[in-house]
Amino acid sequence: MENKTDFLIIGSGIAGLSLAIKLAPLGHVTVVTKKSKSDTATNLAQGGVACVFGPDDNFDLHRQDTLFAGDGLSHEDIVDMIVTQGPDRIRELIDLGVPFNRDPNNPDRLDLGKEGEHSRRRIVHAEDFTGRAIQRTLVDRVSQLSSVEVLEDHIAIDLITENKVRKCPSDETEKGRCLGAYILDVDTGTVRTFLAPITVLATGGAGKVYLYTSNPDVATGAGIAIAYRAGARVANLEFVQFHPTCLYHAEAKNFLISEALRGEGARLLDPEFRPFMEKYDPERKELAGRDVVARAIDTELKNSGKECVYLDISHRSADFIQGRFPNIYKMCLRYGIDITKEPIPVVPAAHYMCGGVVTNKYGEADLEGLFALGETACTGLHGANRLASNSLLEGLVMAHQAFLRTREIFPQLRSRAFPQVPPWDIGGAMDMKEAILISHNWDVIRRLMWNYVGIVRSTKRLGLAKERLLPILDEIQRHYWDYTLTRDFIELRNLAQVAELIVMAASQRKESRGGHFTLDYPYKDDWNWRRDTILQKI
Repeated sequence: MENKTDFLIIGSGIAGLSLAIKLAPLGHVTVVTKKSKSDTATNLAQGGVACVFGPDDNFDLHRQDTLFAGDGLSHEDIVDMIVTQGPDRIRELIDLGVPFNRDPNNPDRLDLGKEGEHSRRRIVHAEDFTGRAIQRTLVDRVSQLSSVEVLEDHIAIDLITENKVRKCPSDETEKGRCLGAYILDVDTGTVRTFLAPITVLATGGAGKVYLYTSNPDVATGAGIAIAYRAGARVANLEFVQFHPTCLYHAEAKNFLISEALRGEGARLLDPEFRPFMEKYDPERKELAGRDVVARAIDTELKNSGKECVYLDISHRSADFIQGRFPNIYKMCLRYGIDITKEPIPVVPAAHYMCGGVVTNKYGEADLEGLFALGETACTGLHGANRLASNSLLEGLVMAHQAFLRTREIFPQLRSRAFPQVPPWDIGGAMDMKEAILISHNWDVIRRLMWNYVGIVRSTKRLGLAKERLLPILDEIQRHYWDYTLTRDFIELRNLAQVAELIVMAASQRKESRGGHFTLDYPYKDDWNWRRDTILQKI
């Protein structure tokens, strides 16, 4: 079944829906999302959006904090662009109706939180579930636009490229062209052909490649995998950010304990309820970077043999805690933890992919007509490690940048004829009778990545991971055309692809930097050295 549209957006988080709203006046926009339109990482984001609004803040400070967190690998021009555009993009969200908290002492100003590695209070938030407030507002707005169609339970299989359709080898000196994508309609089991002059990958991150993650189930690295298979470059996939504090409870799943708690004075305690961050970063302590804090917790757990550490904010008043963190308070209480009176058991978990599909400042990838936005992309903002709450900011700004570029090139791309695109050929594929073939490999990959390619790595562990991934990848490839495609099979294929790419990238980096820490190339973990080395460029 062939479907033509002006703009095909794969993913319905902050980047995808922001762009859809801006493109709506230019033509027909088709948004496809693998589950429901609100089943996104954006919807789970708690802390907020980093943005310069405070009277004691400025763009230079936000820029310095971002470059420092990026550990020397952030692109300064991209950092400048995203930081300086922040206030305008936040005002757009306010105009759409996002209910950001206001300063109780001055309602004309936004209430600003503080998080690790930020030198000022600059986190714009809606209580402690900012992402949910943004997601709801964007979904509501999109539902009012007749030119925007949202297709739920539609999962991308592969991009359609002109070189493959014409069966001619790619020319590395010439940019290939993306024509759209093959999409599985999960409800009917049919594969639909979507053709569009502009295709946008906004599929989120890849946290589900790890056993423990704060990410939703949809975060399997789909955009990265399908872009790579189509011939687009990917980069910095070794830099996986592990969030230091996810709720540790047998019945809780993927529930993040926001860094904003540490910004408001919460202390990390070892299993004997003793503070420990001073040993790892005497100056910043709990407000050190996520890589430092996650490694500190990992070390404490390995040394103690225990399963969790604790985060304690009970020294703050109950009124403050319940007012500032109502959702975290209610969720913990559901599991029998009263955070106004007792510490929260926490563990690190895979949280954010700092690398992705390589793009320029407009979000354009290597294939003509292909864009990548949000966590799917590698813009150069995050470098080796993301500064807290810069993710939603990047999604907003890069969606605007993509809109500016699309508005410019769309008339020319729309006028170009499409070659004949063959429908998806199922051949002699049969239904897979034993789902265990998928669930077993899914579990093996996630455990393998957690144990060998996690917070602390080594050359030996990476070699073992590569060796043990090979037969799984081979099995998936051999069975790919034998069985009818399902959502789970597509997800497994992408998950395995991204796992392989992370291992490859980590094996190639012969140093410890940011989110990539290896025992064979130990990092000079002195904060003053890091600050002076990185910031001397500013």
